[in-house]
Amino acid sequence: MGIGDKISNKAEDLGGQAKETAGRVTGDRETEAEGKSDQAKAGLKDAGEKIKDAGKKVKDALS
Repeated sequence: MGIGDKISNKAEDLGGQAKETAGRVTGDRETEAEGKSDQAKAGLKDAGEKIKDAGKKVKDALS
């Protein structure tokens, strides 16, 4: 996983956390849900990048 991807995923996760907290504090359930969704998307992207890295390692080991 490239450093740019890690930074991007972390930024999306942190933005989601902030949005979730803001929604919780203001009582805005829609904003809170959007924050949770943003965090989930970041987690899925991170997992996808880890799978790509693992596949590359397997390919390199077989070469």
